[in-house]
Amino acid sequence: MKASKLALLASTTLLVAYPAFVCQAQDATVATERFLALDLNKDDVISRYEYDSDAAFAMMDHDRNGRISAEELQAILGPQDHAGVSASERIIGSDIDSDGALSDSELRRSLSFRFQWLDRNDDGNVDLAELRAGLGVPMIGGK
Repeated sequence: MKASKLALLASTTLLVAYPAFVCQAQDATVATERFLALDLNKDDVISRYEYDSDAAFAMMDHDRNGRISAEELQAILGPQDHAGVSASERIIGSDIDSDGALSDSELRRSLSFRFQWLDRNDDGNVDLAELRAGLGVPMIGGK
């Protein structure tokens, strides 16, 4: 009887923990892909120049119209849970001309703030661990 209860407990634990494990693995993969795309000189850190670069804008501007829409930003952010801040809501804070999308200059301004927030150790670079820690996390408050 005890063995069957232990087996039931173990299988229930796996069912509950597996989705969280899969989400963490997916987040790690997404962070790694973004990191590799932005680390232009392949020195294992993303400098402010690399983060605030044409590569960052091109990675987001899927339709190549020179603007980042909420849909394009959402594609970068990935699925949002119901409690999370939507891409449209994220754009509002950076959309200076209130046209519902981010221009190159609006995005670069926002990226500059985001880079500073991601650079937790203030060394002027973002490493993979810092990018993973900040992936999908809205900037609220300071460091």
